[in-house]
Amino acid sequence: MKKFKAIGLSLWLSLSLTLSSCHKTAMPRPYGYYRITVPEAAYTSMQSAYPFTLELSQSAQVVEVSKDKGIWFNIHYPSLNADIHCSYYPVRGNLRELTDDAMEFLHKHISQASAIPSQDFVNDEARVYGALFHVEGNTASPYQFFVTDSTHHFLRGAVYCNCRPNSDSLQPVLDYLQEDVIHLMETIQWK
Repeated sequence: MKKFKAIGLSLWLSLSLTLSSCHKTAMPRPYGYYRITVPEAAYTSMQSAYPFTLELSQSAQVVEVSKDKGIWFNIHYPSLNADIHCSYYPVRGNLRELTDDAMEFLHKHISQASAIPSQDFVNDEARVYGALFHVEGNTASPYQFFVTDSTHHFLRGAVYCNCRPNSDSLQPVLDYLQEDVIHLMETIQWK
């Protein structure tokens, strides 16, 4: 008799717990993303032996990569896990070749891009001319740019986030980097 009471009690307890939890409908939860806090926009002048000066974000560091045929350097953002890969070349009658090379790098992302709108950049006073390209979609390099004075200097850059590209989750970082690239293009001065 005690066995039946124990079995009945455990059966009643199981049934009541099951029925009490059935009143809520199970819903799949959307994927979540980490909260990304970008640093305040504050800039400092980059003085170097390079044939140009510009203003960089105070949260960035310049890392020189090579001085082989031109000057290659990265602007590294440790807090954002991102880089702007830059290359500088002197113009020696090869401006067309340099711009074609920059466009070739840009077109490597066409297969993943949904669109590539461009924004021309002209600063007659500083003799800085160029273009900024926004490679829309989940691409490895969402922003690319080049600036030149058309006679002596050519600087090309490409933004890379050091993670799997997902423009939805990276949007705060991408917005911050776009503003930094625009600021870099606006403040460049040729020596």
